[in-house]
Amino acid sequence: MSPKKLTVIGVRVDDEWLSKLTRWISENAPEMTRPEAIRRLVEIGLKAKK
Repeated sequence: MSPKKLTVIGVRVDDEWLSKLTRWISENAPEMTRPEAIRRLVEIGLKAKK
């Protein structure tokens, strides 16, 4: 089985947004990286919309 193709995207955020993300990570999964946290939050948002 071949690995999934992953696409790199860049996101620019201000200090307030980054602070909120950092807070969410520390409260939910301190071992999580920022990219993983962003992916998880997007998944949560997409599921909530259904």
